[in-house]
Amino acid sequence: MNFISSILVKIERGIFNNPRLSLSAILLLTVYFAIQIPALKMYSEFADLLPQKHPYIQLHNEVRDNFGGANNVIIAVEVEEGDIFTNDTMSLVDDLTNSVDSLPSINHNLIKSITHRTTRKVWLTSEGDINSEPYYDPLKEGYTDEELDAMRQAVKANPQVFGIMVSPNLKAALIKGTLNEGRLNYPEVFSKIREMLDDAQSAKGVKIYAAGQPVLVGWVHSYLLEVIQIFLLTAAILMALLVVYFRRFYAIVIPLIGITISSIWGLGVISLLGYNLDPLTMVIPFLVSARALSHGVQLVQRYNDELDVSETGSEAARRTFEGLFRPGSLGVVSDATGIFLISLGSIPINTKLAHYASLWALSVVVTVLIAVPLMLSLIPKQKVINNLNNPIMRLMQVVGDRLVGQKTSAITLVSLLVLTFIGGVYASRVQIGESEPGSPILYRDHDYNVSAKAINELFPGSEELIVVARTDEPGGMKRPEVLRAVKSLQTYMMTDPVVGGVKALPSLVEQVNRLIHSDDPRWLYIPDDPAYAGGLLFTYMASSPIPGALQEFVSPDEDEASIVVFYKDHKGTTIRRAFHMLKTWINDPANQVEGLKFELAGGIIGVTAAGNEAAFETNMVVLPLVLLLIFAFVTIFYMTFHSGFLMLAMMTFATTLTYAYMGVADIGINTNTVPIIAIGVGVGIDYSIYMMDRIREMASKNGNNLDDAIRSALRSAGLAICFTAITLVCGVIIWKFVSSLRFQADAALLLCVMLALNAIAAILLVPAWIRIFKPKFITQQNTSRVM
Repeated sequence: MNFISSILVKIERGIFNNPRLSLSAILLLTVYFAIQIPALKMYSEFADLLPQKHPYIQLHNEVRDNFGGANNVIIAVEVEEGDIFTNDTMSLVDDLTNSVDSLPSINHNLIKSITHRTTRKVWLTSEGDINSEPYYDPLKEGYTDEELDAMRQAVKANPQVFGIMVSPNLKAALIKGTLNEGRLNYPEVFSKIREMLDDAQSAKGVKIYAAGQPVLVGWVHSYLLEVIQIFLLTAAILMALLVVYFRRFYAIVIPLIGITISSIWGLGVISLLGYNLDPLTMVIPFLVSARALSHGVQLVQRYNDELDVSETGSEAARRTFEGLFRPGSLGVVSDATGIFLISLGSIPINTKLAHYASLWALSVVVTVLIAVPLMLSLIPKQKVINNLNNPIMRLMQVVGDRLVGQKTSAITLVSLLVLTFIGGVYASRVQIGESEPGSPILYRDHDYNVSAKAINELFPGSEELIVVARTDEPGGMKRPEVLRAVKSLQTYMMTDPVVGGVKALPSLVEQVNRLIHSDDPRWLYIPDDPAYAGGLLFTYMASSPIPGALQEFVSPDEDEASIVVFYKDHKGTTIRRAFHMLKTWINDPANQVEGLKFELAGGIIGVTAAGNEAAFETNMVVLPLVLLLIFAFVTIFYMTFHSGFLMLAMMTFATTLTYAYMGVADIGINTNTVPIIAIGVGVGIDYSIYMMDRIREMASKNGNNLDDAIRSALRSAGLAICFTAITLVCGVIIWKFVSSLRFQADAALLLCVMLALNAIAAILLVPAWIRIFKPKFITQQNTSRVM
């Protein structure tokens, strides 16, 4: 008996010598955690989605209040006939602009709309003065056709408006507002947006579209009740399958009590840590609870097996505890380790998730692995559940009879090895980030994605990438060489076919220079004198009565400026191409200017790029660490490298084919999928550990007869593994058909694939491996009961 086993045996004896006292202590702790639950808050915080230590996010946090953020509301108004330059349409655009400007937590200085007071046309008066006024005056009773045509021509002449706030075909207007980041009341913001859209939709011949992060989070929150109903439906399906399988009251109720206690502890832990429960991560706590069910089923199935060889129910419960507590604890620790390692990433929402979900997973040791056998020990001895006619039992008997053959085991191993190599090819297709426009959280035909697609088709680019140019002295942005360098970058980025436009300071300087020279296009260039360039900027600023006319272009000290590149989407391929182009240009020695540097990156493109990079780095660090640590845990627990290597092989098989499925199904690696993958590894190791340990125990009992041990293990642990996998798949697959959230449906399919692969690994690979390689830690044991 090794040191770890010795400690666990002492724990077992201490607990089972006082079952009622042990259960009372668990009950008191459950009451304590239940008291904490009412303080639990459920909300989303935009900052939690951003890897705060990433340089892109640090720049975003620095410039978001001046140059623009990423938490944007985007509204588009499209007319079915004619163009937007009619009194009714312009009035509607103005009403929507005012509604956006009145949203809770809106940054009033960062509203973009053709009718907003900060969007102004600039012209040269007959006296030679620069003047400006809004394109649209809401106090004017009505515009004549001539005035509307003049407005149309003025918009077409301004590249800061045409194509950005007004579509190139003049049939749509864009309204964009930036919300101040922090703890926002997204349901309240979304409710206000829905109200304004409902009012606007009554206008004839007009289509209204809404997109942006607040709208997306609002939609997710609107389905919260549905998500809870789906979880309850899933729980009902799981309960029904338990009833069909066990057909005994105790076998149904006791595992459910264990899950309930585990859920109370988990929710109480979240509240005690002061964390919020985010609707975007609710799949993970449910999965942890489902894992508790798996352990509960293993315990009840083992209890049923022990009834045949035990005189009392208490003895059967004790033998169940002795047989499963150690491998179960190893599986739980592996689960919790996989979850906790997610915290090594830099995305706060996943860090919080890692902390509370790992503690939730660890609680299963007490709430299920200890509590369930203790409850079983207090009930009278039950009748043995006859599973001989069970279809799963018959399947396990067939598998056992076939796998004990040397040839069949070898074929099984080779076949699954080949399948793993093929899976590796498809796994290489997995993308980093999103693989399609819009949001993968919602279905393609959802109103949000339809709106996002329409906006991206109407406008050359509604997704912003912000690059900041910095100089080492105040007024440095007025230097001609600096302006020309920024202009060069601006021109270079326009060579990307998916770029709809670039907004930067040099274009403004050129336009004002042309304007004060009677709008002569020959003056559309950057002047050689920095003082002259400064005079042009002052002229533009003085022409506007609105403070901060230059805020979106340059800082008050004129030592930094923004370059805003407009894209049509934020797909992973789009983002990688954009940053490759930027880094290529910035690192080119020919583009270096003394005292000038460019920093990346803000806007929704910059923020998404940071999230993608953080998710990829987390995945590259967490997955190998999970595999390595579980290898170490199993090796130390069984005191043999072969056991650890066997579990490593099982995890490699299931993980590789999981990534292959993601590649085929176009599911990218992002903030939402990384936790599911990490938890999936832990799910697989549970099944394989139970199977390996049961074969080892049965071999010890029957004189190290490996064939009989494999058959017996498949009829007991294999039966429970197969039933658990089928039960969870049946419960989870329902999400695909009833959920309005595509992410939940995709997660359901991903989980089903992972459950199936891990069950295959445990039922086929583990016995076949042991049959072929005959590891000594299984075949050369003392024939006494394994302790």
